[in-house]
Amino acid sequence: MAEAETPVAPSEGASPVRVYRHRLPARIWHWVNALTLLVLLMSGLMIFNAHPRLYWGQYGANPDYAWLAVGSTPKTGFLRIGETRIETTGVLGRWTDAKGVEQTWAFPGWATIPTTYSLADGRRWHLLFAWVLAISLTLYMLWSLFGGHLKRDLHVRRAEWSPRHIWHDVKDHAQLRFPKGEAAAHYHILQKLSYIGVIFVLLPLMIATGLTMSPGMNASTPWLLDLFGGRQSARSIHFIVAWLLVAFFLVHIAMVLLAGPVNEVRSMITGWFRLPPERKAGR
Repeated sequence: MAEAETPVAPSEGASPVRVYRHRLPARIWHWVNALTLLVLLMSGLMIFNAHPRLYWGQYGANPDYAWLAVGSTPKTGFLRIGETRIETTGVLGRWTDAKGVEQTWAFPGWATIPTTYSLADGRRWHLLFAWVLAISLTLYMLWSLFGGHLKRDLHVRRAEWSPRHIWHDVKDHAQLRFPKGEAAAHYHILQKLSYIGVIFVLLPLMIATGLTMSPGMNASTPWLLDLFGGRQSARSIHFIVAWLLVAFFLVHIAMVLLAGPVNEVRSMITGWFRLPPERKAGR
């Protein structure tokens, strides 16, 4: 990712300075991961449609109390989290398909793979791309460690842990003030923390909880059940982490759009990034 050699910061009106910001392994993994996570989310929602309830512990079935449930009544759809119930007619639980037929799956067909109900096909898609995720993530983590990416680009330096430094970065983002000049070629503290959290925490957690839900893995590695508190707890954590990744994706897209989508996307395709010019004094 960011690996620019201390460029000379451009001034407004000068020719833009280009830096080689994203190396090829990072670019390949970025786009493979984007497609993989999309397929995993949509196929996962199809699997969830087979039993749209979540529990804590080892066991869970219809008579048991579910901490989250998506369902329907004869007239409405609803989402229940704990004791809070929200009507979701037309979106979740009860919705109308493209043919005008009312359906009562938890998630609508446009959000799932396949678009028509098929638990078997949803599992096939999910398991295939789970392997893609596991293999690509392992290779990327090894490259980050031994290729210097982790030390050079994601390492949080001592000064960056300062509460004042972090708060300054939070305020800049809240005011949509993005780094300019040379500073734009490097990751700031919020980017580093979010990328480290996704790569080294959330994605491995998704893989581990997915394995915990496998009966075969329960037989070979029963300690996973103890680690996550049972298969149903693992399923709940898997679901929560999936939506944390969705939240990260939405924030990531918003930041790309606000920072300059052409420059940002082009750099993730070609590797080359144009440094935004420094602000003039008084601006």
